[in-house]
Amino acid sequence: MSRSLYGKLALVLLFLFCAVGVLYTLLTVFTTRMYQQEVNQKLNRALARNIVADQLLSSQGEVSPYALKELFHLLMVINPSIEMYLLDENGGIVNFSAPTEKVKRSAVSLEPIHRFLTEADAFPILGDDPRDATRQKVFSVSAIPLHGQPTGYLYIVLGGEEYDSVADMLNRSYIFRLSLWAALTGLLFALLGGLFLFNMLTRRLTKLASTMETFAKSDFSEALELHPQDFIPERNSDEIDRLRSTFNRMVERILQQVATLKQTDILRRELVANVSHDLRTPLASLHGYLETLLMKEGTLTREEYRTFLDIALKQSQRLRELVGELFELARLDSREARIQCEQFSLAELVQDVCQKFQLTVANRGIALKSSFTDDLPFVEADIGLIERALENIINNATRYTPSGGTIAISLSHESGSVMIRISDTGCGIADHDLPYIFDRFYRANRQNQPGGAGLGLAITKRILELHGSTIRAESIPNIGTIISFELPTVHF
Repeated sequence: MSRSLYGKLALVLLFLFCAVGVLYTLLTVFTTRMYQQEVNQKLNRALARNIVADQLLSSQGEVSPYALKELFHLLMVINPSIEMYLLDENGGIVNFSAPTEKVKRSAVSLEPIHRFLTEADAFPILGDDPRDATRQKVFSVSAIPLHGQPTGYLYIVLGGEEYDSVADMLNRSYIFRLSLWAALTGLLFALLGGLFLFNMLTRRLTKLASTMETFAKSDFSEALELHPQDFIPERNSDEIDRLRSTFNRMVERILQQVATLKQTDILRRELVANVSHDLRTPLASLHGYLETLLMKEGTLTREEYRTFLDIALKQSQRLRELVGELFELARLDSREARIQCEQFSLAELVQDVCQKFQLTVANRGIALKSSFTDDLPFVEADIGLIERALENIINNATRYTPSGGTIAISLSHESGSVMIRISDTGCGIADHDLPYIFDRFYRANRQNQPGGAGLGLAITKRILELHGSTIRAESIPNIGTIISFELPTVHF
């Protein structure tokens, strides 16, 4: 328990209450003693003077030995707590009422006596206790005059040995014991209340710590079960509530990152496998044909020799394209990837790209068309990257559009942007493949149609992401596919 926050707070609170209790007790004892001494001295301030005036002096103004003896005896009977001493003018003890064996001093200091006789309200004033060589007590004193001149003092110690210890004070004072027990009981109830409040305040923190430990033991993979009470309005929350909310958001972020890392690892493995496969196939073919040319050198006809070289050249071109696409995708994925935006006519760019593909689509018997209005505004983008994106989409369309099909590119001005739509009348894409066609190395099964490495559309998607745009695909199997995206227009 002492290792928990509640245990530590409880120990600190217990220590503080014990310290306060001890301090309060000591202070109460001290102030009570001082108060009793002050009251006792004030009430008996004139005691010594009255005794001297009424009982101690003879008619000639001298101390009567007989009266002194009778007075000592009377005081011992009536009030044993009062001790009376007869002092000479130098403070020496001449006579006393206490037992002889208990008197430890032969003289007392005159400085407190003079203060008592001259100061009116500076009580309590402590004087030497003849019974103890070091202790002081309250007293009453009066000078004993002789022919108008003081020749000694009547020194009365008030209280005697009545309150020489705290235990005596407790045993003799009911009110003091009652107030002390009331204070200790109040401190105890305050301690119990403080422990209860600490338990209430740390309960949520303990629950949060338990939740954290559970999440850590799950290897940061299990989602937390959140309850409606876990969501507290910001204006009503305290530090613990904000800590819990922050922890819940952190858990969600960690789970997302873990899931992303797992998916990234899967994609990395697939990437390595796909790259290995796509590189190995043309490399094996290139190696095989080159090796055949070396082995059959001089035995091949010119046409066979030419055919083998054409095949090897095509495989090397395929390798170059694949490596180039990999480098391009890596460059676009890097943090250093920057786009150089400029203002240009998208209609003119589309016409230039279509011109590049005219020979290819003509050889395949495909019609490539473009349509747009003359008042189409300029767009602001990286013209080189947009050209690359258009080429990838059109190249992908020509690969899956049969002879006699059509590829159409349309541009339309919409609010603040130009919409580009590239449609084809090819074999289409199955519904289960459509969400993944922009993933790298993903190649849908399109009726055994030959495909590329699966990087073209992934590169296009990354280019448009750098422009803050989103690429979309719609497709109906055996009908065709539409690829669309938007580019912002120039605001003058």
